[in-house]
Amino acid sequence: MDREPGLSVRLKLTLSYAGFLMLASALLLAVVWVFLLRYVPDGVLIAHRFIPNRSDLLRAFAPKAAAMLAFLLVFGLVGGWILAGRMLAPLTRITEATRIAANRSLSHRIRLPGRRDEFRELADAFDSMLTRLEAHVAEQQRFAANASHELRTPLAITQTLLDVARNDLNRDTGELIDRLHAVNTRAIDLTEALLMLSRADQRSFTRVHVDLSLMAEETTETLLPLAEKRGVTIETSGDVTPTIGSHALLRQLSTNLVHNAIVHNLPEHGTVWVTTSVHPKSVVLTVENTGEKLTPQLVSTLVEPFRRGTERIRTNHAGVGLGLAIVKSITQAHDGTLTLTPRAAGGLCVTVQLPAAPPHTGK
Repeated sequence: MDREPGLSVRLKLTLSYAGFLMLASALLLAVVWVFLLRYVPDGVLIAHRFIPNRSDLLRAFAPKAAAMLAFLLVFGLVGGWILAGRMLAPLTRITEATRIAANRSLSHRIRLPGRRDEFRELADAFDSMLTRLEAHVAEQQRFAANASHELRTPLAITQTLLDVARNDLNRDTGELIDRLHAVNTRAIDLTEALLMLSRADQRSFTRVHVDLSLMAEETTETLLPLAEKRGVTIETSGDVTPTIGSHALLRQLSTNLVHNAIVHNLPEHGTVWVTTSVHPKSVVLTVENTGEKLTPQLVSTLVEPFRRGTERIRTNHAGVGLGLAIVKSITQAHDGTLTLTPRAAGGLCVTVQLPAAPPHTGK
């Protein structure tokens, strides 16, 4: 934003200090003058000098008062300028760091020394913001690179299939169409997942009252055929869990969690537990499943986009690698927390904690 030039803050503080000093000095001299007029009679000896009347007293007092005020004005300006410079030195460092950050150099930190005060708190808050921003930018860059790679794969496969079909006119078109359909479906799923992730990150949704327990039951019923096909048993339990958020996004969250728990399970006789609970200020959705044993290091990477656990079972239903990343974004968009914990017996326990909805007034 272009602004007209004005007085610097240092100059304003200097003038303020000097003006306050002059005002205080003038008041002090006025008090002294009133004291002399009221309590000093005519014809007295003051400072070894005889003052015959009050007019002579004024002539003796006024020049010295004016000289004192002139000295205090110069002292106030010089001292105020020095003090303002010292006080604003941290602000100068913060401003310089802001300019550096504006030039896309997010690695610079202020690291303002000294005890905590307003400037130190501002500098620390700015450093924390730069740290989060740098991490976010790095994450976005990794995400863009991974998304480009993931989208390029189905496009490259499609191009290869079309080249083969063009060079081999006698090739069975039915097989080609089936393979193209499968590749195209995967590309569509990936694109929709990316759009869902972007929508959650931008928080561009309408908030309504949502019952997580009801949504979990509906999700379980929808995915029950997939669970039966894979020999997985789903158990649901819990209380009514009212919260406020996007109905579509929270449905996607529960779908991703239950689908993930079904797919990444034991080859047979696996189990998925879906539970909901209510706390004084929050509601909790927990999805737990049996499966291979996972290390805490592996679990910590599962919410990153396009990161799939190498130790987990890979199937045709494994998805595009954005399931838990979408869950994380949706949870954060609803001011909640997502916790992933490996089960001691194998498998994963995922806990989503969201703010509880205020009670309905009935009006």
